[in-house]
Parts: sequence; C-alpha cells; structure tokens
Amino acid sequence: MADLGRRARRAARRLATATAAEKEAALRAMAARIRARAGIILAANEQDLAEARGRGQTAAFLDRLTLDPQRLEDIAAAVESIAALPDPVGRVLASFERPNGLLIERVATPLGVVGVVFESRPNVTADAGALCLKAGNAAILRTGSESFRTSRAIADAMGEGLAEAGLPADAVRLVPTRDRSAVGAMLAGLDGNIDVIVPRGGKSLVARVQAEARVPVFAHLEGICHVFVHGRADLAMAQRIVLNAKMRRTGICGSAETLLVDRACAGIHLKPLVTMLLDAGCAVRGDAATQAADGRVTPATEEDWRTEYLDAVISVRVVDGLDEAIEHIETFGSHHTDSIVTEDAAAAERFLAEVDSAIVLHNASTQFADGGEFGFGAEIGIATGRMHARGPVGVEQLTSFKYRIRGTGQTRP
Repeated sequence: MADLGRRARRAARRLATATAAEKEAALRAMAARIRARAGIILAANEQDLAEARGRGQTAAFLDRLTLDPQRLEDIAAAVESIAALPDPVGRVLASFERPNGLLIERVATPLGVVGVVFESRPNVTADAGALCLKAGNAAILRTGSESFRTSRAIADAMGEGLAEAGLPADAVRLVPTRDRSAVGAMLAGLDGNIDVIVPRGGKSLVARVQAEARVPVFAHLEGICHVFVHGRADLAMAQRIVLNAKMRRTGICGSAETLLVDRACAGIHLKPLVTMLLDAGCAVRGDAATQAADGRVTPATEEDWRTEYLDAVISVRVVDGLDEAIEHIETFGSHHTDSIVTEDAAAAERFLAEVDSAIVLHNASTQFADGGEFGFGAEIGIATGRMHARGPVGVEQLTSFKYRIRGTGQTRP
C-alpha cells in the first residue's frame, strides 16, 4: 500500500502538467480498452455475481453489481463523455489588480491523489478513475470485495489505455487486495500520499471513513430522498414522478425512499399514488391515513422515516402542508435530494429555498441526482456536506486552486 501511494504521487505530478489534449487522448484510449476487454470484464462480473448469489445477496444488491453488454457500453461511453468535457485545470476563477500594480489570479489546480473507497458498483471504478484523470489527479480505488474481480478488470483496461496514450498507468490503480486493513491504510493517508478521500457507499462505510480519516473527506451520506406531493399538485404528474423516483432503479442513491402527501390533496391523491406503487411491486409502509387508503399497506415505524431501503420499499406519510413537509425532511432526511410536486410557484420557491439538501427539485424525479444528468459526464459521488463540493462531484469539484501573482518589482513597505 505504501508503494501504491508513492507511485500514485509520482503519477499525480505528471498529470498536473498534462495538456488537455493528452488527457483527452488517454480517456478515449481507456474507453477503447474497456470495450476491447468486454469479454474479460463480463466474465469477471459473472464470477462476482455467482459468489454474491451464493452469499444470499438481495435482488437490489445484485442489480447494482450486474454488468451486461449494454451497461458496459454505457460505462465506456461515460468515459468518452468525460474526455469531451472542458479541461477544468488552469481555469482562471478570478483576476484582479491591486493598487500597487500586482496582478492576482485565482487558478484551478488538481487536488493531487484522490482515494476512493466504494462498495460494489463496478461503474464507479471507471467513473472515478476517469473523473480524477480529467481533473489532473491520480486515483487510488478501493472497491468492495463483492465486485473485486470486475473492478480489477476495468481498472486494468484503464491502465492499458493510459500507457498507450503516454501517461502513467499508475494514475488509476485499484487496491490489489480485499484485505480490510487496506482501507485503514488509505484513511491514514498512505504516508502523506493521499490528499482527499471520497467514500461512496452505505452509512456504515461513510461513518467509518469520517471517524478514522486523517485526510479531508468528501462526505456522501445515505440518499434518504423525499418526494412531497403538495396540495396543488397535478395528480397525473405526481404519479409519473413518484413512480419514476421510486421504481426506475431502486438501488441508486437518488431513489425516493419517502413519499409525503399534503393533507389538502390526500383525499384525491393518496389512494391512486399508493395503489400505483403497490401494483408496480413496491412495498408501502405508511401512517394510519396511508394504511386506510389500501389494505396492502403495512404500518410504518419511526425508523422507516430514517431508512434508505435501496429496494422496492417506500414509506408514505400524510403531512399538514408545506411547513410540516419541510420539518419532516429536515428531521429525517440526509441532505441528499428532495423534490416537490406542485403547480403553486410560491410553494415551490419556498421548498427550493428552505430545504437544506444538496439537490432540490420542483416537478421532477429525484433520480436526476446524477452527474451525467447534470452534464458533468459522470460523478464520483453525491457530496452531502457543506464544504467545497456539494451535490454531484464532477471534474470541477475535483480541483482546488492557487493564486498566481505577477509583479514588476514590487516590495512590501
């Protein structure tokens, strides 16, 4: 692990001065190698899936782990889309002249070496490696043991692409062991060779990273995402949004976990929304009003309001208007992504202003919480903290800055 850190630091120094053209060529070569090694990657994924099935993993977990030819093509295409993004390094963020004639610029620079600790989503290997490279950073990636074979095959392909393009293969490396002590070594900073840690996974993983890390952390807490159907919501629109927010893909962090329905429209909207979810195969856990709407609803406990199911399960509650909806989200949410469905512009603006989440939406599905949907090409995660990066962490968020000052011989009096 110490050697891995040293090699990543050397690679980061080379990447910091790589041109936009060099990085773009490397990313395109990486995408080409992922496609060329499709058979190897998919075979590795089958081995990981067989092992996960043998351990009795849930359907939602298996869905997150599964690759097929189309999903693998989507991964390669995402790498290409990152190649096409503007180079974030070297951007002049601000410039000004002081009365003494000094010209000062604030300029975007790479972070250095980014450690990414994530659970079993093979696409994160490619997304994180490609985003870090575009921003001039080296990446040390530590995947969950369940996707180790798949992630290693993807990382190997990316290393081949880097070498073909003349950049160091050590710029994107997967930790070559499943040993959990490797995570501890990364959190300690690998002898000063890791500059920032990005955790991507469940609550226990993020909690460990935040508790033990001795380097800065881009926090990504659970996605306890809400859809609030306001009293002036159009029912047909609410049904489309709620169904998509919950059921498009239940295992992603932008999946809605709680539906809040305004009492002002519950008499008309609640039953159709609940029945729609149940008929779509989603289990519903609800308060008394929700249970009365459909006999298939099971009682919700307070713990349900705090639960990221990552499965075809949703908690439903009737609330007394916008104030109670905002209070519920503040009390039980994770500051990730929350949406309001309403035709009332004033209510929407209050929701957008007062809900303290990284992403807030009006009349749109929470599943838009995704770097690709933001035009970032991909994301390394959704940061739910309040420092530096917040929301989808794309290439711009993976940079820092420095000041460049040009003088003509000035000295300080």
